[in-house]
Amino acid sequence: MLRLEARPVPSKLMGYAAPVIALAITVVFGTLLFLALGKNPAASLRVFFVTPLENARGLSEVALKMIPLLLCSLGLAICYRSNVWNIGAEGQLVVGGVAAGGMALLASPDSTRAFFVLVLLAGMLGGMAWAAITALLRDKFNANEILVSLMLTYVGGLLLIYLVNGPWKDPKGFNFPYSKTFDAAAMVPKLFAGTRLSWGVLIVVVVLAAAWIFLSKSKAGFRLQVAGQAPLAARFAGFSAREGIWASLLLCGALSGLAGALEVAGPLGQLTPQISPGYGFAAIIVAWLGRLHPGGCVFASFIMALIYIGGELSQSRLGLPAAITGVFQGMLLLALLTADTFIHYRLRKA
Repeated sequence: MLRLEARPVPSKLMGYAAPVIALAITVVFGTLLFLALGKNPAASLRVFFVTPLENARGLSEVALKMIPLLLCSLGLAICYRSNVWNIGAEGQLVVGGVAAGGMALLASPDSTRAFFVLVLLAGMLGGMAWAAITALLRDKFNANEILVSLMLTYVGGLLLIYLVNGPWKDPKGFNFPYSKTFDAAAMVPKLFAGTRLSWGVLIVVVVLAAAWIFLSKSKAGFRLQVAGQAPLAARFAGFSAREGIWASLLLCGALSGLAGALEVAGPLGQLTPQISPGYGFAAIIVAWLGRLHPGGCVFASFIMALIYIGGELSQSRLGLPAAITGVFQGMLLLALLTADTFIHYRLRKA
């Protein structure tokens, strides 16, 4: 019989190497999966990890996928460093997209070109308002934020479905559940002609730098992390645990809402019943794969974006089902959890 025994001092080097090891394990099991499906493993893995990077269009699509993944993962990293287990970034993204869409529908051909700024701000406020529900219930009633934030995700999705099937449905849309296409003033400007890439890339760079400064260099970020990770020490130092709950959830809500706004006012250009293929949930994997560090989240969101694009290409080129994307995400998560387990524990005979 074997048992897990805690290591006296977990290896820091292996902690940083674990994401790479998890990716390698995912590739190995992906190879076995393609063999079981009767596909050429080398050609299939090439579709996943190489083909999206072979031309400018593919690179722009990878960057486009990285935007919401990186924004949500940065928000979640702040939460998890504060010991606030927010699982609802997907719902905050969706409600942020709804709020941004509502603002975008107010635009007209006479609106100024800067109207899209109001759209993005509306998205951030929508995500913050949705996250505030979780913060309020955790603060006042000690409700479990995992369950509350997760359940609110489905409520947010139902709200979106109601709006695009009801009051916000395009009357000229042949009864399809879509809002009308947003006016140009409400759209985020394109970064490069001929691609779907928008100024969202520049916004993400600014947010990334701000997140790094906040977590690594600011007193506010230090207070927030201490309040979450060492409540007794924080109380002795005069730091507020309530402050950590509210600040982390509102920041995550703002970043997730911004991600939703950039989606609806960017590549989508309207509200649809599904404005996210699960970016908020995938961002949980991204945050942990990136070791809750802004720089690590860049690498992890790049890998996750490749998996999304590779999953789409594998459907058209390899005839695989859409579920292949989720399978690869699941393998990556399980591999990371396994690697983390053996960093902190070792096998011993019982």
